[in-house]
Amino acid sequence: MRLQNKVIIVTGSTTGIGKAIAIRCVAEGAKVVIHGLEEAWGHEVLTELGSGNAVLHIEDLRADGAPERLVQLAVQTFGKLDAVVNNAAIVASSNLQTTDKLFLQKLLEVNTIAPFLLVKAALPYLTEQQGCVLNIGSVNAYSGEPNLLAYSVSKGGLMTLTRNLGDTLHRENRVRVNQINPGWVLTETERERKKQHGLADDWYKDLPAVYAPAGRILWPAEIAAAAIYWLADESGPISGQVVDLEQYPFIGRNPPKDGSTIPANSKK
Repeated sequence: MRLQNKVIIVTGSTTGIGKAIAIRCVAEGAKVVIHGLEEAWGHEVLTELGSGNAVLHIEDLRADGAPERLVQLAVQTFGKLDAVVNNAAIVASSNLQTTDKLFLQKLLEVNTIAPFLLVKAALPYLTEQQGCVLNIGSVNAYSGEPNLLAYSVSKGGLMTLTRNLGDTLHRENRVRVNQINPGWVLTETERERKKQHGLADDWYKDLPAVYAPAGRILWPAEIAAAAIYWLADESGPISGQVVDLEQYPFIGRNPPKDGSTIPANSKK
């Protein structure tokens, strides 16, 4: 098992990509702290993983002291902390006209500042274990779609945080910090979001080939499989790296020639 006896916090793990990562971590031998806002969903994940393998914490990461409480729960329950997965995020549509100060602050607090504070709270324990941090970003970090302004800004900040801490913490604490940027992933919330935008219940079964060459978009379990490499010792001394997980060349790709547009709010 690639994560035998490791203790890992996975934020935003009551659903979607975070849930898939938590499940895969336990399958690889780890103990996990499940975190999210949806208590009923969290208990479902806890039941699936077993109370001996996981513990649940329900709290908004914007609350004062939330990062410290997550870290203490991990240490008190399992005796140590080897890794943090910063996955929790708000995905919300906005553009220049619809983004006000409070909206931008909210997304930055959850998507960028909370990961920073969790790394800071966890650092003494990660240093002791020579552990690691894995940030879950988005391909929108590079620019983003017109209707994902605030979200894209927050993920751009997270990517810079990863590269900065991936250098400094690796040199000073022997703690690795890396990031994966998922493309379009078929999470539970993404299915519902598109339905709310007026698409059919099975919208994901008929997508333009220009955006889904494989005939489908990514599954959470495929992101989780990639996450394990960065959480395992097999990734060695690699730090400060950002890897895009999309099914086509995201940067430098020619624009579609058929006039197609990506459906609103399509990327993780």
